[in-house]
Amino acid sequence: MTRMAESQSITLADLRPGQAGSIEAVDTDGPGVLRLMALGLVEGALVRFKHAAIGGDPLEISVYGASISLRRDQARNFRLAGALPGE
Repeated sequence: MTRMAESQSITLADLRPGQAGSIEAVDTDGPGVLRLMALGLVEGALVRFKHAAIGGDPLEISVYGASISLRRDQARNFRLAGALPGE
């Protein structure tokens, strides 16, 4: 597990509907992060932002064919290696 360094990189919380990215680093100190990692949010995983609920929270993403909902503050614990354009 990697401690996420302070930087200007994009996080899972920064994606827009349809965009995707590969997880580059995980801040394992965040609340609930280990549970999310057990669900597949690990370094190297390709995640796609599906949509956000009314008000912007929670977010729904897909990873390894499964849909996962998480809070925007939890999504900030996952740094991506850039974002791919939406569908």
